[in-house]
Amino acid sequence: MTGQKIVTPSAESLAASARSAKGKGLPPVHLWNPPFCGDLDMRIARDGTWYYLGTPIGRKELVKLFSTIIRKDGDDYFLVTPVEKVGITVDDAPFVAVDFDPDGDALVFETNVGDRVVASSENPIRVLRDEETGEPSPYILVRANLEALIDRKSFYRLVEIGVEENIDGIDWFGVTSKGTFFRIIPAAELA
Repeated sequence: MTGQKIVTPSAESLAASARSAKGKGLPPVHLWNPPFCGDLDMRIARDGTWYYLGTPIGRKELVKLFSTIIRKDGDDYFLVTPVEKVGITVDDAPFVAVDFDPDGDALVFETNVGDRVVASSENPIRVLRDEETGEPSPYILVRANLEALIDRKSFYRLVEIGVEENIDGIDWFGVTSKGTFFRIIPAAELA
C-alpha cells in the first residue's frame, strides 16, 4: 500500500473540485489530465435534463457548474477537474440551444445552461437526418467538441430565415451567419 487514500467520485466531490478550480471564464478542462476515476451514474437526456442516480438535478446552478467541466474525448463524455475524471452518459448532445437572435450578420444562440455562441466557421451548424424518417437533428458547436442540439422551435425559426445557395453545382437550403453558409437540406428535397 502506498498510503494514498482512494476516493470514490460523487456529484458532491466533483462540484466541490469544480468550484475550487473556477476562476474567470471556463475552466481549462482541455489542459487537465487527472486519473480516470470510473463512471458516475450521471446522464444528460436529449432534452438537456441532467440526471444523477436516476433523479433529475433540480438545482440549475449545479447543472451550470457541471456544464463547465464537461469534456468529450473521442465518443465519450467526462466531467473533469484537476484531480478527477469521471465518465458520464450523454443521450445525444450535452447542451440544447433553446433560442437564437439575429445580430447584424450573425446568429447568436443561447443554450440551456446560459452559454452564448455565434454560429460561424469556428462554431458551425450541422444537420443530421435520420436515414429512415428523414427527420433532421440540427446542432451547433458550442466549444471544443461539445455541441448543442438546436431545439425544434429554434430550428423552425432558422428555416423561416433560410435561403438557397448553390454549392458545387447543387442548390442547398440553409442559413448564413458571419459570412458562412450552413446547409440544412438540398433544395430539391424541400416539400
